[in-house]
Amino acid sequence: MDYTILGNTTADWLVALVTALAVAVGLDALKSILVRRLTILAARTETKLDDIAVAALRSTKFVVLAIVGIYAGASLLVLPDRVQLFIGRAAIVATLVQIAIWGDHALRTWLAATRAQSSSVDPDRITSSAAITFLVRVALWAIVALMVLDNLGVNITTLVASLGIGGIAIALAVQSILGDLFASLSIVLDKPFVVGDFIIVDKMLGTVEKIGLKTTRVRSLGGEQIVFSNNDLLKSRIQNLRRMESRRIVFGFGVSHLTPAPVLRELPEMIKEIVLAQPQVRFDRAHLNGIAAPTFNFEVVYYVDNTDYTVYMNVQQEIYLSLIAGLEARGVALALPVQTVHLARAVQGQGQGQGQAQPDATTWSETDARAA
Repeated sequence: MDYTILGNTTADWLVALVTALAVAVGLDALKSILVRRLTILAARTETKLDDIAVAALRSTKFVVLAIVGIYAGASLLVLPDRVQLFIGRAAIVATLVQIAIWGDHALRTWLAATRAQSSSVDPDRITSSAAITFLVRVALWAIVALMVLDNLGVNITTLVASLGIGGIAIALAVQSILGDLFASLSIVLDKPFVVGDFIIVDKMLGTVEKIGLKTTRVRSLGGEQIVFSNNDLLKSRIQNLRRMESRRIVFGFGVSHLTPAPVLRELPEMIKEIVLAQPQVRFDRAHLNGIAAPTFNFEVVYYVDNTDYTVYMNVQQEIYLSLIAGLEARGVALALPVQTVHLARAVQGQGQGQGQAQPDATTWSETDARAA
């Protein structure tokens, strides 16, 4: 026990060795206990955070724990500065790498959980989630690599500056692609629409088929596929009809100007009864809103508590048919457009008027049939 090795007695070396083993084994045992407890907790809960924590802890490397144990044991010894510096840097590098491994496994677990959850609900979210995971993993390992180099004594200021200048140049070269990429991530996170939604963008409309990293594809009513750039799509005004809770319908019609005032006063109530007779409908109002010769114009507003377009058209059709029947029962005629045509006969002229059309003494007038 009196032997001296590198300035430390044999007893000091044994104490340092026991300390190193105790720290390494103790940390490994603590990891196993935490993993077992969190696994039991994860089985009882629906949240994915505990599953991510379990996956991260399971990725702990025993080599890293052994290096930390060696550092703890070496701190009890009197060693040359260069050896002490080497052991300290090795422990810091191992810890940084382990942190990166934890983050990497946590991101992979989150991506796997997102894929399992979105495969049937929102398939296109998987692609964007994978892109987010890839970017975060690259950033994580890049930061850890820079920290490791800085810990080893490498001057990373010039390297960071070079990466910054190169990053700016690359970003300028691919700014349109990056704009679409970040727009895709914005669509996935903010969810202005998802796959299956019926949207209207400017004058184009259709059902969303795929949300990609650069483009979004929409199937129009005509059958063709419309491809939007994600960046341009977010700059446009988007109407998402699938999220419509109810449909507001406004329609108007005109009746003959010969309709008596008492009958005109009865029509709003008749219209209300017709609208309320339809299923899933809420009546709002019906008014005589215009007197423009030769018609009296009515405006009707109601709501359909169903977003299906076919349901709306069936309701509107029944209202129209009932309205026509109600007007006929009261002897009220719908106002029809009026058109007047003047006919002239060509008369062969004499002298300077030869070949010119001269109006006949009789003027013919034809008017489209309009009920009196």
